[in-house]
Amino acid sequence: MARRVWTAALLLVLIAAGQGIAQQVESLRYDTPVVRVKDIARIHGVRDNQIYGLGLVVGLQGTGDSSGSRANVQMIANMLEGFGISVSANDLRMRNIAAVMVTADIPTSVRSGDRIDVTVSSIGDARSLQGGFLLQTPLQAANGQIYAVAQGPLSIGGLQGRGSSGDSHATVALVPNGAIVEREIDSVLSQDNIVSIVLNQPDFTTAARLVDVINQVYGSQTAFARDQSTIEVQVPLSHRYNIVGFIAQIEELPIRPDTNARVVINERTGTVVMGSSVRIAPVAVSHGGIRITIEPEVQQIDEGFAIIGDEIIHQTAVLDGSTSVQDLVDALNAIGASPRDIIAILQAVKASGALFGELIII
Repeated sequence: MARRVWTAALLLVLIAAGQGIAQQVESLRYDTPVVRVKDIARIHGVRDNQIYGLGLVVGLQGTGDSSGSRANVQMIANMLEGFGISVSANDLRMRNIAAVMVTADIPTSVRSGDRIDVTVSSIGDARSLQGGFLLQTPLQAANGQIYAVAQGPLSIGGLQGRGSSGDSHATVALVPNGAIVEREIDSVLSQDNIVSIVLNQPDFTTAARLVDVINQVYGSQTAFARDQSTIEVQVPLSHRYNIVGFIAQIEELPIRPDTNARVVINERTGTVVMGSSVRIAPVAVSHGGIRITIEPEVQQIDEGFAIIGDEIIHQTAVLDGSTSVQDLVDALNAIGASPRDIIAILQAVKASGALFGELIII
């Protein structure tokens, strides 16, 4: 009888412990904010397309390409030939013209006659495009078809009005609304009454949560995940003739996306960006005059020293075993570690297997 009582008590303790662990895991899983579907995903078929063209910028004040830039000289000769003026390329000496590459992104939402911005970049040895005017330039896609035509005055932004060539990158300029769309790009929102939603950051957990959210609103078996990035949604009968409205409703649905445990380091700038789910196991690291110790149990922590058991440790950072990367970086900053020291320490912690997350160096 007593043995049964002890067994039942043990089971109750294990169940309570399991519930506590489940609650902790649940709190760790849902530490990301609730966002709209449109903030983490896009509709398949709705995308931008790149177009480009080779053109000429005129009206420069002696800052254009030199005679050694053969592309510029030959383009000018060809242009003059089109106007019935025959001039040898070897005889041209003009510094007021520059050969440029014109690029732009054309979305599927624009229609014929709409205007889009274009970027103009020098391909010769021009010193500056300030004050220049882009001549009519056809812009083509990778298939060779012309989708827009660009023309207009160039804007270099911060350089305008300052009179110093060091204030901005003077060989790249913008022509706001400089291109007129001549050919539209067709987009297919649905195929066989199925709308495909593509996650910006592919993730199995986020895809499963999005399927659950959609099925809760529109009924079971409305959506299913084809893989970690694509969710197929069956358009309900009530929305067959209003697919745009149906997509708008889906985009406004709330979802809590999952995030990977990740630390991103920029060695050039000393920037460290970390996720809240990154954890560090008990570990000790020595780097120069800095010592970092992560212990399962710490009795007292203060600036510059810590007490572990009966030992007092000075000039070190001591953290408990549940520490995060943020705690580690804060402690390193408190003892005067430089950004380069922090980066080296994080790399060493990751190499030792004590950092539970992905370490990305850019």
